[in-house]
Amino acid sequence: MTNDFSKQNRCLDCPRGCPLGKSFCGKSQEFVRVAKVMRHRFEEPIICPDNGSGAIFFSYCSLKCCFCQNYQISHQGQGKDFSVLQLAELFERVENSGVANLNLVTPTHYTSKIIEALKIAKPKIPVVWNTSGYERKENILKLKDYVDIFLFDFKYFDQGLAQKYSKAGDYFEVCCQALKTARKIVPEDIIENGVMKKGIIVRHLVLPNAYEDSLKILDKIAELLGNNTIISIMSQFVPCYKANNFSELQDKISLLQYKKVLAHAKKLGFENGFIQDLTSATLDYTPDFSLDRFEEL
Repeated sequence: MTNDFSKQNRCLDCPRGCPLGKSFCGKSQEFVRVAKVMRHRFEEPIICPDNGSGAIFFSYCSLKCCFCQNYQISHQGQGKDFSVLQLAELFERVENSGVANLNLVTPTHYTSKIIEALKIAKPKIPVVWNTSGYERKENILKLKDYVDIFLFDFKYFDQGLAQKYSKAGDYFEVCCQALKTARKIVPEDIIENGVMKKGIIVRHLVLPNAYEDSLKILDKIAELLGNNTIISIMSQFVPCYKANNFSELQDKISLLQYKKVLAHAKKLGFENGFIQDLTSATLDYTPDFSLDRFEEL
């Protein structure tokens, strides 16, 4: 007897391996739901030059963090349904708008259909895989010929935090394997005139009262990829959605906690990357996901 973990019975787009028709993320098996299309100007500067990043926000999510600022789409699934062919046409329309790249935001749970659409569209601009980090390494390998830039979240070191906030106790192990695999298929960072063409940026959102977890994550990034890795340390946490169910998440991060994380990054020798000012802890930069403003290019 073998485990019944096959393509006939399970969705293999993310590490959860849900039975078909009973997805954790909430997606349909038939369509890809898109929440918003926009010329994004608030990613890391090397992703968003003057002409902006062509961001496509996908509805639902394989991680569904309890504190998600985009909960209207990640948890509630607001958006419009696209077939694979319609998605390919959308990719072409975004590319033709003159943006710097095609930025696929939270795409993991639609991996197989997105690859099909990319095969049809064949974008000539860099494709960005903007991911929570909760990825099957096998799927990262499948992205080799289709994705140029990995914008890779590294959210949790501690298993308890991952389970508590995202119901993904295996997050750390899964993320590490996926991140190592991404580095293998995109072995170097290529930046031309201040704009990334290929490479990896590893993001980390510092959570309130969990800065020690952040220190361990920085240690792990240095161990896995080296301290020349481009990192992005974020301070933008704002209590959203169900964060108030947890007493430790009912406030923004403190300046002292954030300084400790930044000091540790410096101690480890990280020199390439980005940090946010604490004024970033606001919802002012959250996109308007109203369906009447679905496409803003």
